[in-house]
Amino acid sequence: MKFFQNVRNLMSILALVLILSFTTACGTSSTNQAAVRAVNSVQLNQQQNQYGQLARGNSTQGQNFGDWVISASKGLIKDVYVRDNNKLGVVISPKVLPTDVKNLAKSLAQGFHQNFPDQDLTVLIYAPDKQLILTARYDIQSKQVEYQQPS
Repeated sequence: MKFFQNVRNLMSILALVLILSFTTACGTSSTNQAAVRAVNSVQLNQQQNQYGQLARGNSTQGQNFGDWVISASKGLIKDVYVRDNNKLGVVISPKVLPTDVKNLAKSLAQGFHQNFPDQDLTVLIYAPDKQLILTARYDIQSKQVEYQQPS
């Protein structure tokens, strides 16, 4: 029985060597191109994953808050970033009406303050085309939110 297993293993190895040598000889460029495309695809996916993690927040707490904002927004916010635990930037979706932008900024500022207390905070609201449309600043001393539209 052991003899037949050894013969079968040897035949499998020989078949594999023959297949690899013929496919390499007959289709070197297409095989190499496919391999290069596969490697490039994996590298691109890794870079995009790293970018997503870095873009969402530059601290673990900021990244977690950004992830929560996206999940809690139910499609109203397309993208978010948190920088230095005091600056929040959000890209709204086309679902957000222009009349609701100020209320959304206020809600975000309040939630941001709850997660990052004891400091002045800035919330930047961007349109779907990523143009800044509103800046909301939360002042810790007055506990007020001031709004400023870009000129």
